[in-house]
Formats: sequence, C-alpha cells, structure tokens
Amino acid sequence: MEQLVAAGTHFMREVNAAAILGRLRAEPSMSVSALAKAVGLSRQAVSRALNALAEEGLVEFGSLDRDSSRAGRPAQLVRFRAEAGQVLGISISPQDLRVAVADLAGTVTARDVVKLGAHPDGEEIVETLVAMVRRTAAATDALWFASVGVSGIVDPATGVIKLIPSLPGLAGDLLVRRLGAALGCPVYLDNDVKLATQSERWRGAEQREDSLVMLHWGERIGAGIVLNGELYRGASNDAGDVGFLDVFAAGQAEHDPGAFAGGQAGHDPDAFADGQAEHGLGPFESRVGGAEIVRLARSFAERDGDAALAATLAAGLDAVLDAVVDGVPAALEAIDVVAGRFAKGVAAIRAILDPRLVVIGGPLARCGQPLLDAINRHLAGQLLEPPALEISTLREDAVVQGALRHSLDEVELTRFGPVRR
Repeated sequence: MEQLVAAGTHFMREVNAAAILGRLRAEPSMSVSALAKAVGLSRQAVSRALNALAEEGLVEFGSLDRDSSRAGRPAQLVRFRAEAGQVLGISISPQDLRVAVADLAGTVTARDVVKLGAHPDGEEIVETLVAMVRRTAAATDALWFASVGVSGIVDPATGVIKLIPSLPGLAGDLLVRRLGAALGCPVYLDNDVKLATQSERWRGAEQREDSLVMLHWGERIGAGIVLNGELYRGASNDAGDVGFLDVFAAGQAEHDPGAFAGGQAGHDPDAFADGQAEHGLGPFESRVGGAEIVRLARSFAERDGDAALAATLAAGLDAVLDAVVDGVPAALEAIDVVAGRFAKGVAAIRAILDPRLVVIGGPLARCGQPLLDAINRHLAGQLLEPPALEISTLREDAVVQGALRHSLDEVELTRFGPVRR
C-alpha cells in the first residue's frame, strides 16, 4: 500500500487519519510514538487524529507498553477496533449459495453454505439468501457493506444482471433490490469470476502477481484478467467471457477421441455441442464444461461395460470429480480429453495476453495436479512458451473471499478516507 499523508486543513486530518488507520490495521497494537514514526507525522498530529478516531469508535487506547526497553514512563498502546463493523461477502452459483461475514480486518467471523436444488427460480434463491444472511449476520448490528458475486454479465454501477443463462430468474435488479431492503446497507453486485480474481491476489498463493488470468472452470467457463496489476473489465464489463471462444475448426470433432465416445453423438460429431448451445453455453464451454465432462465420463464407462459406474457418473459433475480424485479410469480419461480441448483455450489466451500466470479455479480445481499435468502435456507442442499454470488454493471459497475483499475496499474508501492502495 502506498501511504499518503498531508499537512493543513480538513483534508489533512482525513488523509492523516486514513494513513494511521492503514498502519494500525496491519499491527495488533502500537504506541503513539511508534505510530508517528511509521507514518511520518509528528506525535501531536497523530494524537489529534487518534482522539478523533476514538470518538468514532475505530480505535481504542489500551494498556501501557511495559515490555518496552525505553527509559521513562511506559508508552500507551493503541489498536484498531476491527470489531467496530462487519462486512458481508456472498457467492451465488447454480450449485450453492455461500455467505461469509468478516470484521474490518478481514477475519471471517461467520459463514454458511446452502445447496440449491435443480432449476431454482429467482424468488426462491432470493428468499433462501435473505434467510441465510439474517442467520449468519444475526450477531452484528453494524453491517457496513455487502458484495455479491454471481455468474453472468452484471452492470456493477446499477446492480442489474444483464445476462445469466445458468440462473435466468435472477436477471434484472431483483437481487440488489431485495438484498438492499433486507440488509439496510449498500449492496454491490459483480461477476463472480472477477471477484474470485480479486481474492486470488488477496488470499491466494500469488498475491503480488500483476499479470495473471484466473479461469473459473465448472459448468461454465469464465476468466478474470489482471494486467499491470489492475483488473481488466473491458468496454462492457464482460472481458474474459472465454466460454464463448470458438477455437475448434469445423470438422475437428471427427478427430477428437471423445467425440464419438459410447456412440453418444450419433453420426453428427458436433451434435452434443449444438444441444448444449440451446442452454446458453458458448462453443468453448460446450466442449470443456461440466455437462460435457459428465457425458464423456459416462460414455467411457459404458464403453468399458461398467453400467453401474456409468449410472453413478451420470449423476452430475460432482460425481465425476469424486471419481477423478479416486483415480477411476473412465473419469480420468474424460478429464484428459477435456484437458486437450482446454489447452487450446489456454493457447489462445497466451497468444493474445501473454500472462505470467494462469490460475485454474472453480469445481475443476478439485482435480489438482493430475489436471495440471494433463493440460501441460497437451500444451507441450505449442510454438509459444505457455504460461505457468496453478490450481487455486481458495477453491470453492474464491468468490465469497473476493466479495469480502471488495466490501473492505469500499469501507476503506467511504469510511476510512482516501487511503491509496
């Protein structure tokens, strides 16, 4: 964080208070003298700012620092009151709803997860979510900000969901309107993958990476793009909608080892992709998304004459991913086929953006190293050197953690003054 201080006028007090808060949030407690030295202000200026912050309930004067080695009277310690307020992070996916509450230091104090049934309507999702939020945040009466990640194309300025094929009942302003009324605090909506990308840079293994692409891989495929340390949104806020990439040449499916698996595609090698397109899937996610992974795994099990396994794998993506983790050959073969297709998308991203790192998150992150090995093997023949590939360390919590990060950023901006990150 780049620290900012000022001298003179009301703006001086705001900026200096923000600098002091930024420092205190990074330390359990500090003396006034140590704080003055850390932020580059006089002890008197720091004392004035601390007294004002204490009146607002944001800092607290504590006991004397008796462990100090300096001569004279022990210094009084001061600490940031992270418990003064709470922020909310919410993730909405076709599979589940996730809610987390954190204090002003970003420490999660409560969380909840509810699985969704098949084809839930918008009202059902909102009612369930409102009940979850009230239950999870019941212990606080100081909810300052809420951020929500949802799949689809969102206008963050208005909270209107423009397009959400996986949960069409949430299109429009239903979600932001109902949550705003229920919570009594500002509510921000954004694309789930963009928030997940923020969390990867905050909590993930590569926190300082300034050139990365976060690929959320599940039923659908989306990407968050970070260029020169900034999240790139594009002109319509839907940069990274890689599910709509079309990187497969006409007739290429005839040479795809999974195209005719189990005879599922009949005599039309692209029949499965056309069928999935009816459900709003783009060309790329039709070939590598959750529905296709399930189809392949089931087909390979049927080819091997294992009807019981085929029935198990047909239950859905979670069943296939469980089988991958358990080393089931039919599931591993399906993952290898889609890894080959997925590598074509990574190659296209590499050619256009040349990111230093690609992080794979979402449900497919459960496959771990075997998935990375398969993708890297299929990338080995590319003329351009591929980017480094990693599995997200946040897994299913990436979106809700990114939502918490955005809520904290908004609190810094609106409550703590002009802190420059």
